[in-house]
Amino acid sequence: MSQQMGGQPILVLKEGSSRTRGRDAQSINISAAKAVASAVRTTLGPRGMDKMLVDTIGDVVITNDGVTILKEMDIEHPAAKMMVEVAKTQDDEVGDGTTTAVVVAGELLKRSEELLEQDVHPTVIAQGYRKASEKAIELLNDLAINVETGDEETLKKIAGTAMTGKGAEAAKEKLCDLVVKAVTMVADEDGTIDTDYVKVEKKVGGSIEDSEIVEGMLIDKERVHPAMPKKVDEAKILLLNAAVEFKKTEVDAEINITSPDQLQMFLDEEERMIRNIVDKIVNSGANVLFCQKGIDDIAQHYLAKSGVFAVRRVKKSDMEKLARATGASLVSSIDAIAPEELGYAGIVEERKVAGEDMIFVEKCKNPKAVSMIIKGGTEHVVDELDRAIEDALRVVEVAIRDKKFVVGGGSPEIELSLRLREYAATVGGRAQLAIEAFANALEIIPRTLAENAGLDPIDTLVDLRAAHEKGQKTAGLDVYTGKADDMLALGVVEPLRVKTQAISSAAEAAVMILRIDDVIASAKSAGPSPEEMAAMGGGGMGGMGGMGGMPPM
Repeated sequence: MSQQMGGQPILVLKEGSSRTRGRDAQSINISAAKAVASAVRTTLGPRGMDKMLVDTIGDVVITNDGVTILKEMDIEHPAAKMMVEVAKTQDDEVGDGTTTAVVVAGELLKRSEELLEQDVHPTVIAQGYRKASEKAIELLNDLAINVETGDEETLKKIAGTAMTGKGAEAAKEKLCDLVVKAVTMVADEDGTIDTDYVKVEKKVGGSIEDSEIVEGMLIDKERVHPAMPKKVDEAKILLLNAAVEFKKTEVDAEINITSPDQLQMFLDEEERMIRNIVDKIVNSGANVLFCQKGIDDIAQHYLAKSGVFAVRRVKKSDMEKLARATGASLVSSIDAIAPEELGYAGIVEERKVAGEDMIFVEKCKNPKAVSMIIKGGTEHVVDELDRAIEDALRVVEVAIRDKKFVVGGGSPEIELSLRLREYAATVGGRAQLAIEAFANALEIIPRTLAENAGLDPIDTLVDLRAAHEKGQKTAGLDVYTGKADDMLALGVVEPLRVKTQAISSAAEAAVMILRIDDVIASAKSAGPSPEEMAAMGGGGMGGMGGMGGMPPM
C-alpha cells in the first residue's frame, strides 16, 4: 500500500503486510465461511456421519457434535473463526443446534454471493437479511407449541431429538429417561434449573445400558484410611474447607530445643492439637467428613478410631453440590464446627464402579444435586455419550424454562421459507431479493437431512413444500422412510430457542462477513530466535522480545 508523490513512494503499511479489497475480500471471506459450513454439514441429522479429529499429540476425538468439531479443528482464517463463534454462541445459549447454525450461516453467504454478482449492494443484502431474520423469529413464535414442566413424555422426546445421531441410539429410551429425571430433580420450586447440579461421571466398562442415575452425589475419591467404615447409614455430614492438621506458624520461627524431653513434649503437643481438632469433629455428631484440603496422617488414625468416614481433597465444585444435596453448610474454620452446620444423607458408601472406588452419597432429604454414571465399551464411546447427554440436559432445561417447543425434521425451515417468500413480495425494492435469498437459504436444512440420509434432495424438497402448501405445518422429513411425515406424531421435537438462536446468530454472522470489503493483515512478527533469547539471559527480558533483531545503535 504505497502512494507516489513526486516520485517518492510513501509506505503506510508495515512491510510484509497484505491487503485484499473489494469483491476479492468478500469472495475470500465467503469461501472460508462456506468451507467451515461444509466441514460440519455431513454430521447433520439422525443419519449424519461422525468426524475423527486427531490433534498434534495424537489424541483422537470421534464426534458428531458441531461445536466440538469446530473447536478441535485448528482454524486459521479470520472469517472462518467467526463461524466457529456462531457455533460457540449456540452451544452456550442452548447446547444443541450448533451444526444447524453454522450450516445456515454458510448457506446465507452462498446465496448472498449470487446477489453480489448481480450488483446488489452488500448493505442492501444485510438490510434484507435482518428483516428476514426478525420475521422468521416472529413466525417461529407463532409455530411454537406449549409444554408444561410435568409433561415428561414431551421432555423425553426433546431429549431424544438432541441425542439422535450421536451414537446414543442404542439406549436412547434409557438415557432420555435418566436425563429428564435428573433435570426435574434439580429443578427449584420456582422452576429455575441449573444443569451444573447434574454431575456426569464417565466410566469405561460395561455397556451404555448400564448407565444409571444416583439420587444424590457421586465423588470420584476413596476414604483416607482403610480402618474407616465402608458404609455409613443415617450419615451426618460435615463439609470442611480447612486442613485437619496442626497449625504451622505464619512467620519463619525457630524453636530451640535443648533436651530430648523438650522434643518429646513438642511432638506430644502437636499430637494433642490434632486430637483436639478430631474431638471437635466427633463431638459435633458428624460421622462423615468431606474435607476440601488435606487430612494429616495422625488425624486419619484418630478419625478412623472414632468411626468417622473421611475423604480429603474434594473438589470445590463437588463440595458445593454436596452442600446442595445434603443441606450441609461449608465450614471454613475448625472453630466454626457445630451440629447445626451438618447435612444429612441416608447412606454414604464406598463402592467399586468399573474397578475404581467411588463414594456414593444417597437418600438425601432433598436431592437438589444428582449424579449420572455413564458407561460404554471404550473411552471414545463414553466421551461421545457424555457430549450427547450434555446436549440433552441443556435442551430439556431450555424447554422447561421457555415452556415452548417446535417440531424438527426440517419442518420449521420449510414453513419459514414459504412464509418469508410471501413476506418478501410485500416488502418490495431490492431488499426483497435478499429476503427471498434468506428464504431459499433456510431450505439447506431439509436438503442436508435428505442428502445425509442418501435421499434425493430435490424430490424431498418438492414433497415437503407440497405438504406445507396444503397447510400441514408440522410436516417434516422422516429420514428412515424418505417421506414427508407429521413430525409431531413421530416425536421429533426441539425447544423453540434452538431454532430462534440458530437463525438469529447465523444471520448476524452472515451480515457481519458480508459488510467486510477490505482485509488488512499485518505481517506475522517473528519472535527472537533461541540464540537471541539465550543472549538476553534466558528470556528474562521477555517484554522486550521483539527487540531481539534490532541493529546495534
